[in-house]
Amino acid sequence: MHILNFEAFLIAITILTLTPGLDTALVIRNTSRGGFHDGAITSLGICLGLFVHATFSALGISVILTQSAELFSLVKTLGAGYLIWLGISSLRSLTTTQSIELEKGKVSRVVISRSLREGFLSNVLNPKTAVFYLAFLPQFINPEYSPFMQSLLMAAIHFVIAMIWQCGLSGMLNSAKSLLKNASFVRWMEGTTGAVLIILGVKLLVEEPPTAS
Repeated sequence: MHILNFEAFLIAITILTLTPGLDTALVIRNTSRGGFHDGAITSLGICLGLFVHATFSALGISVILTQSAELFSLVKTLGAGYLIWLGISSLRSLTTTQSIELEKGKVSRVVISRSLREGFLSNVLNPKTAVFYLAFLPQFINPEYSPFMQSLLMAAIHFVIAMIWQCGLSGMLNSAKSLLKNASFVRWMEGTTGAVLIILGVKLLVEEPPTAS
């Protein structure tokens, strides 16, 4: 199975992955909350969402997002609302029992389903990722082979690159164990990343939908 201009695809997808954004903010937030395992599981959820976008792109479903302003607005609102909810949850956690645990030098217990769900939904409910995959992947599709399988292959490559980067980021943050055991630092991280998530959600919410071509 041959991907057209594979080198260009690899460079572009790597640059995209390394660019700070929602995924980075969410992984940092959850690493601060529950350590490396929380960050890594969140990253897994984020990266699993890539296959959903690749599938939609290959089947042409994502076209609707660029053709229908109403549907795009609906998906965008759902995604933005989820980001804002995550951000508010981070800010609220500063005054809950999690903060009490941190005062005792503990990191919040990792709940696998929660971390996986947060990562997955934050990615799947982001219409910008769907539109990006719709515009990006077809440039590298070889018409002589299955577009669906090629899309999944490119998503798999993106999956590997993103997992390495995000888990590495989580590991670097977690290696500073003294910081993660410092209640003031973790509260600052929770507050900062929570605010970033809210800002990203609001930004996504107020952006104009694409006009139909």
